[in-house]
Amino acid sequence: MARTRLSALSPAASGVVGFSLGAAAILLLPGNLANALGLLSAGLGLAGAAALARRNTAREREQLLAAIGEVKVRLATNAIRVDSMAKRLDQMPMGEADAAPAKAMLHELTAEVGLLGDLLQQVATTLGEHDDQLSRIEGRLANPPSPQPARIAALVPERPDFRAPEPLVATRQDPAEAAQHRAAEERAALISEALAKGQVEVHLQPIVSLPQRRTRGYEALVRLRLDEKTLLLPSEFLTTVEDRGFGPTLDALVLTRALAIARHLGSKPGELFVSCNFSAATWGSSRALAALSRILEKYHDHIGNLVIEVPQRVFRALEPASLGLLGAMSANGVRFALDHVADLRFDPVSLHDRGVRFVKVSAALLLAEARGGKLADIAAGDIAIQLARGSIQLVAEEVEDDPMVADMLDLGIGFGQGIVFSPPRPVRPEVFAEPQPAETAPIPKPAAAMAAPASAEVVEHPAMASPPEVKRVPFRDILRRATA
Repeated sequence: MARTRLSALSPAASGVVGFSLGAAAILLLPGNLANALGLLSAGLGLAGAAALARRNTAREREQLLAAIGEVKVRLATNAIRVDSMAKRLDQMPMGEADAAPAKAMLHELTAEVGLLGDLLQQVATTLGEHDDQLSRIEGRLANPPSPQPARIAALVPERPDFRAPEPLVATRQDPAEAAQHRAAEERAALISEALAKGQVEVHLQPIVSLPQRRTRGYEALVRLRLDEKTLLLPSEFLTTVEDRGFGPTLDALVLTRALAIARHLGSKPGELFVSCNFSAATWGSSRALAALSRILEKYHDHIGNLVIEVPQRVFRALEPASLGLLGAMSANGVRFALDHVADLRFDPVSLHDRGVRFVKVSAALLLAEARGGKLADIAAGDIAIQLARGSIQLVAEEVEDDPMVADMLDLGIGFGQGIVFSPPRPVRPEVFAEPQPAETAPIPKPAAAMAAPASAEVVEHPAMASPPEVKRVPFRDILRRATA
């Protein structure tokens, strides 16, 4: 006969056995002893059921955690295989057009692996929280609070307390603070309403080449229109938008307008581009990035004139899922620009592999580095040359005056942006209009169905005169005229 393991028993079996023994003791034994043994048997059965349930729960949790660990190991192995396949693909002699679909597939696989890893991490976190809650509940059950002794009412009547009552002090809010709080709430409501109505405007600031100051691209700067006389800058509404969770919505609106501008720039000579920014909430959510990537796939014909700016701090802290989505965007033709730079140490090859084609650095930071800063391992004048080896352009932004332009030229920087070149200006409405289809020439109607025109329809040839009508004359009339 096979040996029965206690861990294989159901928790309900212990309770049933305990209650059965208790009932049998009450029926068979006489007096109070039967009641005591019955209650003891029932209590032991409940305790055994609780112990078995706890043991089964712990075993299932260990099995689940072991399965999660195994899946993580497999995901890591698959990630290593994907990286090795990517390296082999880079080493294969094929053109960019042939390698782009394979690279896009690899980046999509990397994004899926990252998403699975995030889901597993969330499951593990949830299990940990459940374990903490169970341990707290078990601790409370093991150490119940000691019962408080019941208070016996005294037979002697208590003396009344003749202390003077404390004065009631009404706490009033400062009128100025209350008015400021109401104004902030009203302004936040107006911002949310304007965003819901899509009252987002885009202003463009040119990015020029130095020293010619020829426009090579634009940066799209978002503005929010509350009414005809109120136009908010990003510093005045971005905090409210992100606090209320509308960051991805704003980024989708800005991206669609930037793609419309890219469509317009694609019809102009000179390979102009437009760059746009995303909020921190979008960069921190792989789901929001996936939604924006679907918008880019819909307007694939215009993404060659689009550049997406990524803050340096966000770029270095991106999760594997977000990096995979960025790689898929880059394989489909999207270019990126690194902005809000605080560290001048770059790896041009790594940046180029991830689709970065521009690095935007504040002109004041570059000047500070040229005057003895320690944010780079090389001289400030060599940063542009180092990035150019990776086909990356260095852009000096926030250039304020002509002496600063001269300093940027001394550092060998070929692109600049700032108010010295042009302030941000609104976009003309016709840029966002859909292009009109080319008008085709009307098909001329047949000559039999048209009335005789007064002049020729074909300009290149004169109108031909109609032949004279032939009149039939009898032969006798001809002879009469000849003999007359």
